[in-house]
Amino acid sequence: MSVCVVIPVYNSPYILEVIKDVLTHGYEVVVVDDGSTQKVDVEGLHVELITHIKNMGKGEAILSGAKKAKELGYTSFVTMDADKQHLSSEIIKLTDVYKEDNIVIGCRNFEDENVPKSSKFGRAFSNFWVNLETFKSLKDTQSGFRIYPISILELNTKNRRFDFEIEVLVLHSYAKKEIIDVEVECYYPPSEERISHFDKLKDNIRLSRIHSILFMQRFFLLRGFIWN
Repeated sequence: MSVCVVIPVYNSPYILEVIKDVLTHGYEVVVVDDGSTQKVDVEGLHVELITHIKNMGKGEAILSGAKKAKELGYTSFVTMDADKQHLSSEIIKLTDVYKEDNIVIGCRNFEDENVPKSSKFGRAFSNFWVNLETFKSLKDTQSGFRIYPISILELNTKNRRFDFEIEVLVLHSYAKKEIIDVEVECYYPPSEERISHFDKLKDNIRLSRIHSILFMQRFFLLRGFIWN
């Protein structure tokens, strides 16, 4: 199966390293610079670069990448973070199980000693709510290492930051489409090398809000049962 790789980036010192690693595996790369103050210079590299003038959020960056992937003739695309956590050598595990119009999630191995406790808690919390909202048993709903079908552009998503990655799973499920997860290896750097733009206050509020909305719509307005 032919896929391209979409890499949303906001001020990552590792972006060129990530791009070059993906290119060595033969994938076409779309980089979405989401308003970085540190210019993403891809001169000499065979990549498609999209630049947001200001930071619009990871969800908006993914949607920009989806539009470019569609323009390039792809029907699906892989998303990878720009922090070196996701390994391009593991993409094949996602493509091997992909079926048309499904979402595939790379379920990260959290046995590494460098995985922060907050990440383990956040994943468990997210899994509980998404599984309740979709009636699916998903193991890593916070993983950004995924295959998306281009059809996510047709979903009426409202959120554009980290909450997008939750909303798109739930709305995709409400549209009676499948979500598959597959175990993958990942790299967690020591704490002093780790970068994250997740705001523990603002983004947790956003995530709590989207879960509250989806839960209310699911069980009181019967969303996913009688309407998408």
